[in-house]
Amino acid sequence: MTQVIERGAPLPSAPQARAPRRSPAAAACVLGGAVAAGLGLGFLAVLVIVLWISSPYPDSGPGGALHLAAGLWLMAHGTELVRYDTLSGVPAPVGVTPLLLVALPVLLMRRAARLGSASGVGAGPDTEAEELLPASAVFSAVVCGYLAVGALATLYAAGGPMPADPISAAWHLPLVAVCAAGGGVWAAKGRPAGSLPGWVPAGVRRAVARPRYALALRSGAAGVLVLLGGGTVLVGASLVWHAGEVQSSFLTLTGVWSGRFAVLLLAVTLLPNAVVWGAAYGLGPGFAVGTGVAATPLGFAGAPALPRFPLLAALPPEGPGTPLTWAAAGVPVVAGLVVGWLAVRRAREVSYGETALTAALGAVVCGLAMAGLAAASAGALGTRALAAFGPVWWQAGAAATGWVLALAVPVAVGVHGLRNRPAAGDAGDAWHDSGVRELRWAVLREAALPIVAPASEAPAAAPAPGAPAAPAGPAEGEPASGGPGEGEPASGGPGEGTSASAGPVVPGASEPVDAVGDGEVPGGQGGVEAGPLAPGVVGARVLARRRPEA
Repeated sequence: MTQVIERGAPLPSAPQARAPRRSPAAAACVLGGAVAAGLGLGFLAVLVIVLWISSPYPDSGPGGALHLAAGLWLMAHGTELVRYDTLSGVPAPVGVTPLLLVALPVLLMRRAARLGSASGVGAGPDTEAEELLPASAVFSAVVCGYLAVGALATLYAAGGPMPADPISAAWHLPLVAVCAAGGGVWAAKGRPAGSLPGWVPAGVRRAVARPRYALALRSGAAGVLVLLGGGTVLVGASLVWHAGEVQSSFLTLTGVWSGRFAVLLLAVTLLPNAVVWGAAYGLGPGFAVGTGVAATPLGFAGAPALPRFPLLAALPPEGPGTPLTWAAAGVPVVAGLVVGWLAVRRAREVSYGETALTAALGAVVCGLAMAGLAAASAGALGTRALAAFGPVWWQAGAAATGWVLALAVPVAVGVHGLRNRPAAGDAGDAWHDSGVRELRWAVLREAALPIVAPASEAPAAAPAPGAPAAPAGPAEGEPASGGPGEGEPASGGPGEGTSASAGPVVPGASEPVDAVGDGEVPGGQGGVEAGPLAPGVVGARVLARRRPEA
């Protein structure tokens, strides 16, 4: 319908652009973070309730089980718990975090951040423009929702048998949430590897953009994987070697199936810790099994006050080391070789100093990663003799850096020299250099082009033997007589660059190349003919010619 505007009435104003409404999407991200925390709490609560129901001697009611589930959820973030019901009456800290349990909140938080980053996609162009949040807003909203539930869980666990240390929860919980949410948002945005922010100095941005840093990161990560793989081999071999002690420890801890199932679950969640401890054992510093007691390849000194547990029953025997324990040093040797091999770039213009620097940076990355893993896997299981368990983080990091640095740098330099060495017997000759070889082949291809005449310049094909020759009429622009045309040689005489019995002249050849016709034996005498030869080259016209009779 047409709108009628009266005379003197004000004109309607143009429609203003509607401000984007981001509050629904932000609320959805906050709710997603809270749901991620709730799912982790619910999973552990169901597991603890099942174990409590199946236990023949429960220590507390269902409320105590739920409080314990909240404490375990906080422990999965690295928070230290406090145990008050001790024989001495002194509160004992429990700081060894099962690393497998950490995967639960990390995966849930990462999934919540990815879903929050993808909110609004597929709902139409207008909805997407209004509800799709930037990465910083998604990150902040998801972290806020997660930490809100974490604060409530900390308050709830304070009334249970193993409350969380408030100071430890105040920084462990945000650390895990921030790292997991950042990884989820980064993955949702396509894993961008863009430059640093604008406030970073330009020199630093240019330096970080160099390929050496990405290569050092990859080679250092490969070294960490090799160390962890070696730790897995050491732990598995020790469990098999002490299979009798491990079985006896597992069976004597409890006689009911629910208790044995709980012990098995705890041992499985602590297996990644044992792998890190095995890697630290191969590096040399080893790991502590109590205050003043350390297990190293050189020996196991001290009198450890260890509780009965299947994983602790697989420790090496007390006393000095043996050649079997010294063989654990092969783990960091292999890691150093792998880092040195992967730190070499395949570009020929890279210098030896650049290759050595890349290998050294890979060793630093490997050392930092091992230090972080050692710190995360260690902790206290009590007071006095049980106050220290696991590797010392700075010793494990320094040993990993030293081993890899001592091996990776010479290996990288050697591999770089082998890849860029000249061919055998051609030292000082640039004939086998890749650039010269490409130029040489280009020149040979250009020289071989005139051998085959182009189709547009080729003369008419000769008639087959025994067939009547077609009368050759005068071409357009040529005289009707049989004499030679302009620029054309006389009949029977050789033309420019050709002869009566020869083909085109190859550049660099002293004599012309004979053209071989279809059905003629090359080099034959007396006009002896044979069967047809192989078909010609695709895209070129093969001319059939006969030798003149003698």
